[in-house]
Amino acid sequence: MEAECIAGGKYSKRLAVIRVNGDGTVRLEASAGLWQAVGMTLSPNPYRGFRFPPAVIEHAVWLYHCFSLSLRDVELILAARGIVVSYESIREWGLRFGRIFANALKRRRPQPGDKWYMDEVFIRIRGEQHYLWRAVDQDGNVLDILIQSRRNAAAATRFFRKLLKGLRYVPRVIVTDKLKSYAAAKREILPRVEHRQSRYLNNRAEVSHQPTRRRERQMKRFKSARHAQRFLSTHSRIHNHFQLCRHHLTANQHRAARDTAFRTWRDVAGTAPAA
Repeated sequence: MEAECIAGGKYSKRLAVIRVNGDGTVRLEASAGLWQAVGMTLSPNPYRGFRFPPAVIEHAVWLYHCFSLSLRDVELILAARGIVVSYESIREWGLRFGRIFANALKRRRPQPGDKWYMDEVFIRIRGEQHYLWRAVDQDGNVLDILIQSRRNAAAATRFFRKLLKGLRYVPRVIVTDKLKSYAAAKREILPRVEHRQSRYLNNRAEVSHQPTRRRERQMKRFKSARHAQRFLSTHSRIHNHFQLCRHHLTANQHRAARDTAFRTWRDVAGTAPAA
């Protein structure tokens, strides 16, 4: 027979469960967190410990990722509004909160289309040539990106696996250029999916590289492959969230879609007004 009690300090994050066996021996075991033990859930506040309010942080991250602005440009815009903050703080906000916002936007987006366009473009990092692999759907939504140092069949296969792991469904058709690495990876990973190869049909994926090229020039190139992967993964999701295909919408439809995008963004950032 066992007796059980819970031990933990007032501010303890984890508790210890003390089990007393029938023979008098005592066994100490770690248990779940404090809030789980008492049947409560704790929603951590990502802004805790920051001097500036969430609205300022959210606005700085939005400016940095939606426009081709440098950190010092964002610092100047905020200073014009009476907010004195250094560009290094803005850099920290972009790294920390940009990823949080981007992941939340990814979870909230509807399922992408079933027609995937794939393309790769070279980027030079510290004098060495790397390749940015990107996939978009028929509506221009960026599905995923991957920075690699090669453009062979193994690199294409790695990109296919990453893409399928993140989306968890198989497309109806994929469209690529005539690079043979795509065909080799497709035969291994997606043997039953239709594959169209043309240098002209793939324009949608090629056009999606333009925001990356603008940011690359603004940032004076990327510092490392890890830096490029981290920044572009965040930038693609945030920037793409506000690309509303305006040429397909009327003025009223565009305003409504823009308002919806801002409401989602503020909800994700935790700055939406209370109902």
